[in-house]
Amino acid sequence: MTQSPQRGQAAPRSTDLGPSGAQTSHPNGWGSGYPQTSSPDAPTGTLPTVSRDTPAPSPTSGESGSGDAGARARSARANRNRGPRRARLQLRHIDPWTVLKFSCVLSIALFLVWLIVVGVLFGVLDAAGIIGKINDTITTIQGGNAQPPVRAGIVFGAAAIIGVVDIVLFIALSTIGSLVYNLCADLVGGVEVTLSER
Repeated sequence: MTQSPQRGQAAPRSTDLGPSGAQTSHPNGWGSGYPQTSSPDAPTGTLPTVSRDTPAPSPTSGESGSGDAGARARSARANRNRGPRRARLQLRHIDPWTVLKFSCVLSIALFLVWLIVVGVLFGVLDAAGIIGKINDTITTIQGGNAQPPVRAGIVFGAAAIIGVVDIVLFIALSTIGSLVYNLCADLVGGVEVTLSER
């Protein structure tokens, strides 16, 4: 006969011996006389943990290299089939100040080239004797005391004067031409230029 626990007191924990002689206890603290078994819902083992930050397997270097080579080959074939690219541009405005500076530098360079050409041409004609024959003919017509009209100083002086006049005209016409072009481009549009790859 067992004594029931009084109110407010904890029930005594009874233990029984199982079939194997081991002491077992009921989960609630009361002896059951049977060996304690694990719940079917309890986990039987630990599962490997999977991290969400684990990167996806990357392709091998051979596969990536072959993919890049294939993409380059496809792009090269597409470029050959497409042909050279073309672009149509329109020249709408020319800055007169830049034209003035460019024409000044270009006219000075052309002036030097002009003087060199005149000097080379005079030297070739003088070496060939043509200048001497011209001077002899003119002095014979004018008289024995006349000076030869074709001399190096006179030739280079005349070439310099012509060159300076050309510089002024070239600069003025270039600047005025840029202004005229800007007016015409505003009215009817500029000159169209087509650019293409080789």
